[in-house]
Amino acid sequence: MFDAETSPRELVNFVSFKLNIQGCSPKTVYEYHGDLRNFLKYYLKKKTHSQPPMEDIDISPMTVEDFAKIQEADIYDYLLYTADQRRNMPASRARKLAAIRAFFRYLCNKKHLLQNNPAKDIGSPKVRQALPKFLDINESKALLSAVQAIGKENKERDYCILLLFLNCGMRLNELCGIGLSSISNDLTTVKVLGKGSKERILYVNDSVRQALADYLKVRAHLSCHDKDALFVSRNKRRLSDKAVQLLVKKYLAYAGLGGKGYSTHKLRHTAATLMYGTGQVDVRVLKDILGHEQLNTTQIYTHVSSEQMKQATALHPLANIDKKDITPREDDE
Repeated sequence: MFDAETSPRELVNFVSFKLNIQGCSPKTVYEYHGDLRNFLKYYLKKKTHSQPPMEDIDISPMTVEDFAKIQEADIYDYLLYTADQRRNMPASRARKLAAIRAFFRYLCNKKHLLQNNPAKDIGSPKVRQALPKFLDINESKALLSAVQAIGKENKERDYCILLLFLNCGMRLNELCGIGLSSISNDLTTVKVLGKGSKERILYVNDSVRQALADYLKVRAHLSCHDKDALFVSRNKRRLSDKAVQLLVKKYLAYAGLGGKGYSTHKLRHTAATLMYGTGQVDVRVLKDILGHEQLNTTQIYTHVSSEQMKQATALHPLANIDKKDITPREDDE
């Protein structure tokens, strides 16, 4: 995944630290690695006035002494370049800055190779916080009905997958990583491995419990190269992230929900929003269910639905007042 030969030694060490010590997900570290390589290529091209295209610039010889020369202005220049030339949106620029910050924190605070951190005072681009996109209860039922209609030989497996998304709010890689050993004997809990390799226990309701029981009867007759894998493909392998994304897309399309921006992650949003929308789930409990590190990450689900706002307006004491019922005071005449 990471080409150590074309990256500076300290960048390779940083990647190893994020993966093996901090336990960050390979996907996150891969993105950080790419962002940092692009930044360093931009920096070298700008400082040396190199003629080759940026992608052809060799950053592997860079040393700690080179990193010490990078200034705050260089980082601002790069962020401006990504906005103007690469048309990166604020969220993308914020991620790139997060990678740069993490790298220089590592060099300064963890390895003590640098005295000054050029990124420490740079504010993140303001990212518009959009409300989470989710299926309502009727759309969720329509999605589940699609499995009954076209599920064919994988009906029990696919129905179980959709119910786990819609009821438990797990991430895609968490669902694909579930093993037979992750499920309690009484089918009341499922153990998942979340971000940062942190395990958490999810309790399942009656509908999920029944779906698990039905699928496990089928799974007992399936062979798989990974004997502990819960969800198995027709190639006798653990079901991949891509395969799950495709099957969810198929059922969304059949349910008339295709092309609306829904995805496996939106099913996670759906679970969180429907749970909180009952009014009986505390946001701190929801935080633990979703496996969030910070409460403010979970608070996006505390938005008030349009239906609740409609009801609040309808219940206003002046909602049904008629001007004919208003009697003017005598001194107003």
